[in-house]
Amino acid sequence: MTALICGFFNLPIIFAVITAIVTIEHTAADSIKKAFVRFPASAIGALLATAFYGMLGKGALTFALVAMVTIAVCHKLKLDDGILVATITATAMIPDFQDHYVVSFFTRLGTTSIGIIISTFVNFFLLPPNYSPMIYKNINGLYNHAGLLLKRIISEVTAESKEKTRVIQRSYRQLTAHLEKTNQLSQYQREEWKYHRHSEEEMVAFQLSQRKLAAFQQIAYHLGNLQYVQTKASDFTKEEKELLLALTEEFTKVLSDPTHSINERQFEMVNQLDDAFWKWKEDHVVKQTGYRHHLPPQTILIYELLCFHDVLEELQNLSEKQEQLVKKCYLPDHS
Repeated sequence: MTALICGFFNLPIIFAVITAIVTIEHTAADSIKKAFVRFPASAIGALLATAFYGMLGKGALTFALVAMVTIAVCHKLKLDDGILVATITATAMIPDFQDHYVVSFFTRLGTTSIGIIISTFVNFFLLPPNYSPMIYKNINGLYNHAGLLLKRIISEVTAESKEKTRVIQRSYRQLTAHLEKTNQLSQYQREEWKYHRHSEEEMVAFQLSQRKLAAFQQIAYHLGNLQYVQTKASDFTKEEKELLLALTEEFTKVLSDPTHSINERQFEMVNQLDDAFWKWKEDHVVKQTGYRHHLPPQTILIYELLCFHDVLEELQNLSEKQEQLVKKCYLPDHS
């Protein structure tokens, strides 16, 4: 669109196309806000390029001074979002200056403005960003990733290998990076809805996704604590290890299930683990070593798993309430 408009009016195309490329934003809101910054910044860049070209001609010093002074002036005037466009405009127009500097100034400013206007128009009207599908996909991916990471942590909880610990820590960093990206997408979607209509159904679904993200923040917190629990092979009996692994398997199923339903078997195992939490200190620390620790590694591990279960219960209740709300709003009883 930018190229066609410039071609129709016989204006230099390259400046407008470059500007249109670098001014596409994540949201229509950002496009509008930054457009009001980029236009005066581009004007400053074009004006400085005209001034230095008139004084120094087309030389290396001109390019250097134009770039440096444009960046400095835009930063001083708090036009930081326009620095890139202004600098590109200023340096790119130097090689093609016409004999009439004023004509060159307005030509370059005009083509740059066309690029800014077209990119904002496309962002706002033709291709408004919709991050909801990506957010929902990312949330499901986060919960699946958390289940796999939990299984890896518990299966290696008695291992001594530092290499395995590094693999777990790398996987956790990937998880938190993915979570941060999804939170950023959610912020983009909130900004986008300030300028575009959305249905009640879309709002209900988005609110659900935000609550699931909030619950996942807690899950990520407990996974972070679990990966640093220091235990030895002798800390757990065979029955205790079987309980931990079986419960972890149930947790993984709940995490991967979109409805996050918890079966009775998991509640029974959690009760067993809860009983063990209160007995573990006496049985495994005081009686064996005679030294009383406030929070030995075994109890930390159990405590984090119990907290993990509490989050899953909240998640299940949230999913059930949300399903009832959707049925009430969109599937009314016609009987």
